[in-house]
Parts: sequence; C-alpha cells; structure tokens
Amino acid sequence: MSEAEEDGDDNPSINGFAENSAENVKNSQSKRKRRRVRDDEECHLPTLMRLTIESHEGETLKDLYHGEGEACFEGDHTYKGTFTKGVMHGRGIFTWADGMKYEGDFVNNLPSGYGTITWPSGSSYTGEIYKAIRHGIGTYQCADNGVKYTGQWNYSKRHGQGVMYFNEDKTSWYKGDWEKNNRVGYGVRRYPSGNVYFGEWKDNLKHGEGSMKWLNLGQEYVGTWQDGIQHGKGTHVWILRRTDISQYCRSNRYTGDFVQGQRHGQGTFFYAGGATYEGEWRSNKKHGKGKFTFKDGHVVEGEFKDDQMITPDVFGNRSLTPLCGVCLLSGSAPSSILGPDLALNIDSLLDLFPEKRRNIERKQVEFALLRNNAELRSIYSFYSRLGSAGSLDNIYLLSRLQLWRLLKDCYLHHHHVTLTQINHFIKGHTTTTESLSPFSSIPLCGLLSCLVIVAYHIYSQDMQSQRYVLAACVTKLLAGDILPHAKNVKGFLFGQSGLSAVAMIYIQRSWEAYRMFCRVHSAPTDDEEEEEEEEKSMTYRQLLWMFKDLHLLDNKLTSVWLMKFITAESLDPSDMACLKMEISFLEFYEVLLCCAEVKCQRKKRLLSRSDSETRDQSKERKPSNSPRVPRTTVVGKSRRNVRTQVRRRSQSAEDNEEQERAPDAKVQALHEFFNQVFFPAVDHYQSITAFMEEEKVTRERKSSSGPQ
Repeated sequence: MSEAEEDGDDNPSINGFAENSAENVKNSQSKRKRRRVRDDEECHLPTLMRLTIESHEGETLKDLYHGEGEACFEGDHTYKGTFTKGVMHGRGIFTWADGMKYEGDFVNNLPSGYGTITWPSGSSYTGEIYKAIRHGIGTYQCADNGVKYTGQWNYSKRHGQGVMYFNEDKTSWYKGDWEKNNRVGYGVRRYPSGNVYFGEWKDNLKHGEGSMKWLNLGQEYVGTWQDGIQHGKGTHVWILRRTDISQYCRSNRYTGDFVQGQRHGQGTFFYAGGATYEGEWRSNKKHGKGKFTFKDGHVVEGEFKDDQMITPDVFGNRSLTPLCGVCLLSGSAPSSILGPDLALNIDSLLDLFPEKRRNIERKQVEFALLRNNAELRSIYSFYSRLGSAGSLDNIYLLSRLQLWRLLKDCYLHHHHVTLTQINHFIKGHTTTTESLSPFSSIPLCGLLSCLVIVAYHIYSQDMQSQRYVLAACVTKLLAGDILPHAKNVKGFLFGQSGLSAVAMIYIQRSWEAYRMFCRVHSAPTDDEEEEEEEEKSMTYRQLLWMFKDLHLLDNKLTSVWLMKFITAESLDPSDMACLKMEISFLEFYEVLLCCAEVKCQRKKRLLSRSDSETRDQSKERKPSNSPRVPRTTVVGKSRRNVRTQVRRRSQSAEDNEEQERAPDAKVQALHEFFNQVFFPAVDHYQSITAFMEEEKVTRERKSSSGPQ
C-alpha cells in the first residue's frame, strides 16, 4: 500500500495559478486506481486452511499436536508457536516461503486477535487481525516511501478515523475520516509546503464545505468545493505581503460564485486600495452588469466586458474603458506571474509596442523582475524604513521622498534624467501635486512599475536590437544600477546617522516653503485656472534667488558654498548648466540641511576654538610679582617646552571632545538653523510680500476711483 503526493490540489486553481487543475484531478484519479490494485494485493494474508504439515516437533495430546511446537508445511512454510487439538491456536509465528511473516494470535489456523505482519519488502502492519484480515485498529508502515497510517481498518481497508503520514519527516499528512481506503467525510490535510485544508472530502478529493490556506502565496479560500476545485459559493482572499518581514494586513478579497476554480457568476471584489466591484463575473473577469466604486466614493455602473467597462463615445459607438488607478488581479495582466499584489502599471509603455507584442513584452518583464524578486523586496523594505520612527503594526510604505533617495543612491540622475522628469514619467493618473509631494505613498508594485518605466527611458535606444526590448532595459538597469548601489545611502537627510529623526521634524514646514517659492519664481501663464491646479517645481537658479530673497547668504554661507551643495551629487560638479534643472523637494531639502551645518555649526566651532585659545593665553600669563627667568637658561627652555606640550595635549583633548560632541553639535545646528534662521526669514518674507500686495491693491483701487 502506498500513497504519494498525487492529489494535484496543493495550488489554488484560480487566477492562473493552476489553470489545468481539472486535468490534474483526472490524472490523480487514475493514479489512485493503480494504487488500489496494490492495496487489494495486500488485503489478505495467504490462506492457511489447506496447507499440509510435512513435519512436526513438539508436544502432542492423543495423537494431536497440542502445546508448544514447530511445524513445516508443504511448500516450505513454517510455524512456531502454540497448537490446540491439532490446529494453530494461541500465540505463534508463521513464515511463508517468500519471506512474509505473521507474529501474533491464531484462532483455528487463522491469524486473529492482535499481531504483526511483515512483508518481504520491509513494510509492516501492527494491530488487530480478524480471520487473516486487518480489521480494527492498527498501524501500517510502508518501507518504500515512508507512508504510515494509524487508525481504524475494516476488512483490510482504511475505514473510520485515522491519520496518514505521506513522508518520513511527517510534514505531509491527513487526519480525519476514511471510507474503503479513500478520504471521505471530514478531515485535515497538510501539504509539504505548509499549505493546509480543513473540510469535507469525497473520493480523496476536496468536496463540500472547506477552507484552504496557501501560506507561501498568502491566499485563503473558504467555501464550497467540488472534485478538488473551488466550485459554488465561497470567499477567496489574497493577502498582500509587501515584504517577507512585515505583517502587511491589507488584502484583496472576493466573495461570490465560483465555477471550476474561477470567479464566475455573481460576486463582489474588495480591493486592497479601497475600491469595490459588485456584479457579474466570467472566467475570473468582470463581465456583465456591475457596479464599480472607487476608493474616493465615485461610482460607475453599467456593463463590463473582459474586466473593462463598456462606454459609448460621442458618436454612440461602444468601446472598452479600463478602470485606472486600481491594482487589479486580472485585466491588463490576467495571469501575472508576480502575483496580485505586484500587478505592473506599464500600459503607457506597452502602447509604444505593436499590439501583438505587448503581452510577450509584459511577460518577459515580469520574468526579469521575478528573477530578482527577493532583492527588490529587500530594497523596498530597507528604504521604506529610512527616517521612520517606527510602526506599531510593522507596516511600512515607501514614500516618494524615500523613492527619490533610492534613485539618487543608484545614480539614475547621472543618465541625464532628473528626479522631476522621472516623476513626470511615472505619475500616470496621479495629480501633479501627488507626483511632487514627498509624503505620497508608493506600494511595491508602484516601485517595480517605476523601475520598468525609467529603464525604458534610459536604455531603450541601446536595446533596440534585443528581442525583448523592455525586458532587456529592465535587466540592464537592475544589474548595472539598482542592485550594485542600492542600500548605500548618501545625502544629508538619510546619509548621516542620528540626524534623520531631527531633520524629519522640519520637513512639513520646509515643504510648504518649497511650494511657496515655486509659485513665487514661476513664470506667469495665460491660463490662470491651469496655473492654480498645476503644482510647480523649482530649478536650482530659483533656489539661489530664494536664498537672496531671504537674505541667507553672508560671509559664512556664500554663493560658492551653495553651488558646492547643489552640485555635490552631480555627474560633473563643474557644469553650471545644472542651474536650469528642475529639482525635487529631496534635493531642495538636502541643500537646506547642508546650509544648516555651514551657517550654524561652523560658527559654534569657531567660537569654541576662540574660547580655547583665550584660555590657553590666560594660563600662559604669569603674575606680575613672580620672578622672571632669563630665556637663555636651561630652566627657561624646559618650562617653555613643558608649556608647549601641555598646550598640545590640551588642544588634542579638546579636538577629541569636539569629535565626540559632533553629532550633538549637528543636531543643535539643525534646530538653530530652522528655528532661528530659515523659518523666521520665510515668515518675514511672507509678511513683507503680503504687505506689498495690500499696498498694490490699495493703489490700484485709488487709481481706478480717480480724484474725488
């Protein structure tokens, strides 16, 4: 008897994970039939009723074998044990000529009671026996594959309650009801992968009410099954695990009808982002009448086809409109190998390819990302924690500020593309304000989509000769830029330990100042409404103007120093053309942090050094009444040397103390710069600007009214 992992039901059969599950079930059924043949061969012990004893040694009574004895049967079978009135009765050991052996109780020449059967292959059974048949409670151990069953038997069939282990390390097992060697009724099945099914069975297949957990895939299904496949009413949940170490509790969830493992019929899908769809489904796609509610409460209702909504155009023609801004499980990527939480939003790139090549280009990109899945998840986890004070539920989402730092750490701005240009590439359906805001969140699928889009814009010209252009661009970006340089954090915001938490205190007000001066120094447009809606970005030249407007430049913080900060991470620090480049808020804020260190900390360092020199000079002065020692004497030279050594030691000790106080000094410099220099200057500039605006309005009002 043997049973291996031939269920064909360790993977979910919906959303492309096991599309041929029905065929797998049929194959598993045929394999189980072949296993039953072997089970039937081992059902009964060879008959002992017609065997003839050729020789006997032992006790007799009235010419009958009675008591302890040994017998040799026709065909070289042997028995050693108790005889009663000429028959084997009591405890004994019977060994067949082929090596099969039974040791246990006998009743009238038949093994009955309790005993152990050992087959020539090494397999064994220990338990209750009835008329040479396994019947009652017993344990079977297969020597070939480590299968072990302990439980109830009925006429040599597993029948009743029992547990079966399918491997030696006992990581794969079934515990529950059996009927004639088949799993029938209620039982729990654990697979080697750790996946678990609780529920009803029929003919070794999940059938009826039950729940299945796919731990590695982060999925769970609770509902009705038929012949091993989700079929009927049920709920399927996709838990979005952003990283392997975070407890990410958001999930996609579908509740409704299933047919042969697919969403089919009436059902409701709750997306992790907050959107919902309620309506008809066909083959895992929204198809038929339905209502889609976006996370902002906006509702669209109508007819859907292949995951897209049918909408009439201005000419009355009906066309398919994709639902944008939602991370779908199907639609543009119905069988994504990356999983539902990593659906790529790269339709804008795929539109650049011929329609017949779009699907294969997407698949090859997914394969390129999948090969580096662990590294990319680790990078996302690392950068999403930069500057974070901590999370109670261990949930970390990458902010746009952290994304900018990742892109700069990987030197993507050295490919003649700025962070603001990358914002423009990836903003998709987000507003301009969201694309510039450092606080907007980006899921892992958003990071992957960003890398794909950036890779194409950087390397597309070099990869035109490749078979799969998009995948070749992504592979080159990952191998040459992302993986070698990620996690090596640079810059003033996250690159200096102990300062990030302090710098994050002032980031909100600095963001407001950035937005204000972007509007102040932007050229006016004719379309005022468009100007109000569109968020402006700043150039380095406008940043210089801002420092002049705020009167922040002086003999310590000069324009030369400011240019050094601006070009610190540039490909060519001597290139002044960078002044025309638009800058993100990260670049703006890191310039402010550099200025804080120069404008405030250097001032304190000079004051500290001046105080120490004054103390040294005061120590060297002698009292007026002390005797004067001639300089030419040896004593004078030795004292002068001693004073020099003491001064050097004192200076060295102060330098060491200054190095130890450096982190505290930098923190103090940040507080002083923002609280006493930058924000007061911004507030003063705003008040002056507001006053001038009021004066201008007053003058215009007087001029328009004319002389009274």
